Amino acid sequence: MNVEYFIVKRLIGAKEGNNRLSSPIIRIAILAISLSMIVMLISIGVVKGFKKDIADKVIGFGSHIQITAFSDNNSYETKAISRNQDFYPSIEKENGIKHIEVFATKAGIIKTKEEIHGVIFKGVDTDFDWTFFQENLIAGEVLSLNDSSTTNGVLISENIANYLQLKVADNLIMYFIQDSPRVRKFKISGVYNTDLEEFDELYVLGDIKQIQKLNDWGKDSVGGFSITINDFNDLKKQTQIVYKKTPYNLNAKSIKEISPKVFDWLKLQDINVNVVIILMLIVAAINIITALLIMILERTKLIGILKAIGQTNWSIRKVFLYNATYLIIKGLFWGNLLGISLSFLQKEFHIISLNPAIYYMKSVPIHLLLSDILILNLGVIITCFIMLILPTYLITKITPIKAIHFE
Repeated sequence: MNVEYFIVKRLIGAKEGNNRLSSPIIRIAILAISLSMIVMLISIGVVKGFKKDIADKVIGFGSHIQITAFSDNNSYETKAISRNQDFYPSIEKENGIKHIEVFATKAGIIKTKEEIHGVIFKGVDTDFDWTFFQENLIAGEVLSLNDSSTTNGVLISENIANYLQLKVADNLIMYFIQDSPRVRKFKISGVYNTDLEEFDELYVLGDIKQIQKLNDWGKDSVGGFSITINDFNDLKKQTQIVYKKTPYNLNAKSIKEISPKVFDWLKLQDINVNVVIILMLIVAAINIITALLIMILERTKLIGILKAIGQTNWSIRKVFLYNATYLIIKGLFWGNLLGISLSFLQKEFHIISLNPAIYYMKSVPIHLLLSDILILNLGVIITCFIMLILPTYLITKITPIKAIHFE
């Protein structure tokens, strides 16, 4: 029989019915642990949701990995490479690779009667995955491309449409500055909005055959290959695999290398959530330590009796450690219940909204995994338990005779 566990059960049962000095302190400790858990869960969910949403949008414009020709400048225009590569489209069969498609980009200027706006014309082919833009489409439809003819339609962002006062089915004049400047008339097929202003103001999507004609390329020439992978966590590993499969004259770069500023900024968000977690752990630990010390002082007479009948100091310390752990678990239960519930409500119903111009999204994002919840709970229990060991050392200083007469 576990004597310590038996004593703890009796102590817990006794607390329910008696108005003790420790009762309000214990309630405050449980409340502090619950609130700390709620704050930590929501903080992790919001930061991970924010990072995921921004990363997904950047990837939507540029994919996980891009294969292009080596370039010594930062031009928006891609150099011509052959579509007939050994790795295309066989690389799609590799483990972890989801999809591969061709693209080309070219700088252009949209001109209306009153305004002009510089953009990047991104040409795509029939193998292009429209899922991302379909999800963010607010008017019209995505392009319908085919191999036999050149499509004149384009997809523009709501930002560009509002700035230039354009709408679906309107004609759009775009100028391409090159050795012999060229002009093309397009028709707006659809309007998208991702709330990622930096990219929305830049990209116009159209048929890659338009760029092939503008650059006097053959139909087997493209600007590069975009590769999508199954798991973003494997980005570095998959980039290395792809790089090894590409010939010496081509370069494979991950989206983190293509847009380093965005991902460095997102990485900084981890510091914020780490600070919140540390502060909440300190708050929870201080409150549970306070409750434990009050319980020890309140049970001084019990400690003396247990020592008198032969219980060791460590055995008695375990009684109070078990008791404190029970309080921690009780606090975590309510904290998890409320924290997960609030996160679910925000994720499903978007209760708290945001200004897209500032935060790049319309509502507070939440992305909370079961592994995050389990690790956070385990971390709280272990941290608090370790911090409780030292205060229980007070028990070793209590002598049986003085303790039994303690009032």
